[in-house]
Amino acid sequence: MLSSYGFHIVDLGKDVPPADVLAALKETGAKLLGLSALMTTTVPSMRDTITLVRRELPGQITVMVGGAVLTETLAREISADYYAPDAMASVRIAKEVLGKH
Repeated sequence: MLSSYGFHIVDLGKDVPPADVLAALKETGAKLLGLSALMTTTVPSMRDTITLVRRELPGQITVMVGGAVLTETLAREISADYYAPDAMASVRIAKEVLGKH
């Protein structure tokens, strides 16, 4: 959805270790990180990724999360900046964070 609205997306795939996400952020210079969880077992990894990114790139990355098992409350608990309940919400968030495309 984001790419169809003109945003450049780097898809790292599924079950990506937090260190690999951090490396990709450093390599690409991305300012917005989107994480998605389809199963509750993924949420701890999301929390670990956000914690690592906040520690290593303080104030540089905005994090949005979404997916079948996420709620706004859970997004806050894992320290995400934004919760995207659906694909269109992710577009609105990206426009807000990165500017309109």
